[in-house]
Amino acid sequence: MGIQDIIEGKKQWRAHVARVKALPPDYRIVYQEMQKYLFKVGPVELSDGPLLPGIVDFFEEGAASGRGVLELIGDDVAAFCDDLIKDSRTYADIYQDSLGKDPGTAGK
Repeated sequence: MGIQDIIEGKKQWRAHVARVKALPPDYRIVYQEMQKYLFKVGPVELSDGPLLPGIVDFFEEGAASGRGVLELIGDDVAAFCDDLIKDSRTYADIYQDSLGKDPGTAGK
């Protein structure tokens, strides 16, 4: 990764953060909670993939139509996030692979 890639990545992230800050307060709060959750759960392609910008796109459309954020995603933010990443490879998956065991077989 060259310096130009780093600079471009920072520009993209700053533009993303500006879009989040432009969301209505309830959308912004839910987005920030989703982001924290997703960073903890750890889909591998989270930082450079389309997931976070896609959520902002979805929220911008919802806000423009006058719908509340919970109307869009439901009451369980974590369940909504889990559904978004259900087919994504996570760091936990990579760790399990490095152990050479399937999840749920520990101690057997």
